[in-house]
Amino acid sequence: MDLNYTDDDLAFRDRVRAFLEAELPAALRHKVLSHLRLDKDDYVRWHRTLARQGWAAPGWPAQYGGPGWTPVQRHIFEEECARAGTPPVLPFGVNMVAPVIMAFGSQAQKDHYLPRILSCEDWWCQGYSEPGAGSDLASLKTVAVRGHDAEGQHYIVNGQKTWTTLAQHADMIFCLVRTDTGVRKQEGISFLLIDMHAPGITVRPIVILDEDHEVNEVFFDNVRVPVANLVGQENKGWTYAKYLLGHERTGIAAVGRSKRELGRLKALAWRECKDGRALIEDPLFAAKVADLDIELMALEMTVLRVLARADAAPGPEASVLKVRGTEIQQRLTELMVEAAGPLALPFDPAYLASAAPHSVIDDDFAAPLLSHYFNYRKTSIYGGSNEIQRNIIAQMILGL
Repeated sequence: MDLNYTDDDLAFRDRVRAFLEAELPAALRHKVLSHLRLDKDDYVRWHRTLARQGWAAPGWPAQYGGPGWTPVQRHIFEEECARAGTPPVLPFGVNMVAPVIMAFGSQAQKDHYLPRILSCEDWWCQGYSEPGAGSDLASLKTVAVRGHDAEGQHYIVNGQKTWTTLAQHADMIFCLVRTDTGVRKQEGISFLLIDMHAPGITVRPIVILDEDHEVNEVFFDNVRVPVANLVGQENKGWTYAKYLLGHERTGIAAVGRSKRELGRLKALAWRECKDGRALIEDPLFAAKVADLDIELMALEMTVLRVLARADAAPGPEASVLKVRGTEIQQRLTELMVEAAGPLALPFDPAYLASAAPHSVIDDDFAAPLLSHYFNYRKTSIYGGSNEIQRNIIAQMILGL
């Protein structure tokens, strides 16, 4: 693998930078770079800006409306978006359910859902975790019973999902449900696409440590789902779920965002003074930053190696990316709070929800840091906890 960009790669990077400079609104950039809270309109607005350019789904093949980029081009694009401060394209539609539909869905499902995902006409959420079925996902108990009446074949779904990110905005949910209770637990699961506006669905907010409504509980009470919304074969959903999780875990590494946040950390460390010196001049703190910088460079090289396997679906190496990526993200937030010191302790949710530039006062720069720290406690849990990922690495890579 050649780690040097070619002339064509550099020209592509310049084209991406020019586009971002022209199209990213200053207020949106400010919200992202300042760790302020994004609303639904922020996400949708940026997604549709990218869609008009044909760049909303960098990893999609051209036949489904993707740009047909090389792995290196995708890496450059993601890095430049992070550098510029764009909102992320939410992964639930573009990077999670869409690859499953492409690989296992019917032609009718591809024709209907993929264009709507690409245009952000449908906002998707993920129905995996349940109370008592998080890391042990195969223990899920949400049940789908198949029936038939004058209106056609359908499933009746009953159960509960939890930690459902941004479900309050969602039009659709991709859901793992149990369709056979008489077999080994991994063998009785199916993958359904469910309309979030269907009768019988209730969404209840969960307010997390940073006082934001980001996740939810979703309840299904006799929800009717057409059999046409079954992806692939009945009782084969565990295969599709693992395929999806490989794509999710690869994306969680978020190298571009971590490189941007590392720059922010270094700026904070130069700003904060201790005994008349910048904190970065303290050998102990400087060593922490240097260690993190080295770990991030190693992660980026690993991501590039994985991306170079463009002809293969994500494998167990995605677990490596997930573990190291989330550990680096959490360490970044910890060191930012350490750099800010006591100024990081209070945070104001009203401040975090504002898009307007704030006056420069002594603690403005620190206001979002503790909220950011709290929010990133979750990264080592979602997408399969890091403890589970280490088991996967031990079994499938190390052969233990």
